[in-house]
Amino acid sequence: MSRQAVQWVNRWLWILLLGGLLSACALASTHAAPIHREEQIAVPGGRLFALVRGENPKAPILVWLHGGPGGAERPLFRLYNTALERRFVVVYLDQRGAGRSFDAKADPRALTIARHVKDLDLVVDQICREQGQSKVVLLGHSWGSALGLFYAQAHPEKVSAFIGVGQVSSEIGRQWSQHRFVEDAARGRGDAQALGRLRAIGPPPYSAAREIATQRLVERFGGYYRVMPDMKKVIARGILQGYVRPWELKQIFRGNAVSLEAMNDEILKLDLPTQVPEIRVPVAFLLGRYDRQVDSRLAADYFQRLRAPAKIVVWFENSAHNAPFEEPDLFVATVPRVARQLGVAVGPPQ
Repeated sequence: MSRQAVQWVNRWLWILLLGGLLSACALASTHAAPIHREEQIAVPGGRLFALVRGENPKAPILVWLHGGPGGAERPLFRLYNTALERRFVVVYLDQRGAGRSFDAKADPRALTIARHVKDLDLVVDQICREQGQSKVVLLGHSWGSALGLFYAQAHPEKVSAFIGVGQVSSEIGRQWSQHRFVEDAARGRGDAQALGRLRAIGPPPYSAAREIATQRLVERFGGYYRVMPDMKKVIARGILQGYVRPWELKQIFRGNAVSLEAMNDEILKLDLPTQVPEIRVPVAFLLGRYDRQVDSRLAADYFQRLRAPAKIVVWFENSAHNAPFEEPDLFVATVPRVARQLGVAVGPPQ
């Protein structure tokens, strides 16, 4: 081969190599690395723990708001609903006083609805800055559904959609509904023991301790989970799959107890049909047909009265209060579908 031919071959080899490198870089840029980070977000008087995960960093931000108050459900969300990380950048937030955000030395008087709303605003601003976005989808479960609506009411410009699961409406109305449900179910089954416990608890309004005792009776008759799972097995799965640390469980339970006690008087005043009659963001309620913990029939009535630019209600026919954990496959398929219907640009799974 002549020198000219060799030079010609070498030139084309370099062109091909350079082209391959550029193509690889372009491919890498369109498939950015998944997100998996833990954050300690500074708030007045402490820090909040947030786990941020997503397979596509350009996906919409979804902020999980757990129940309680103080009920850090992050391990359950991850155990049952991690598939949402394929469609969203999911923020698993431990609210003030809950889970890894619990501080035994903190003043429980700081656990107020107003403080939770301000905390959430700091979290939303930080995550949006990090992801280069301006809005989030809020997904609130139980107490988290009240927090999410209060936040969306205060900061509609930062919320692309709100999704309430096990939606709270009126607290006193909820407690009376619990009481009637347990009484009717116990009488129907001839359960004298449950009727005796209900009489000992007494009628609403409940203290935090009496609320927990009533919830146990609601669980007994299928109003919390339609079919109660073996919680020891659920906890074992969460530990084995790395979603919760064994030594963390005591802190989770302690945080829940402290928050329930500290916020009980304020929670008793919750009446969302009066406090949030209108909201300027699209709304969806995902309701369990058998939910008698907050009574999905009360939530459905609130949905009809709530004024919003767009509204969707979805019934989970085989769930009570915990649709994300009772029908997880349907839940993780429903959330992105509903978000798209509310105008959120949710892409295909990564």
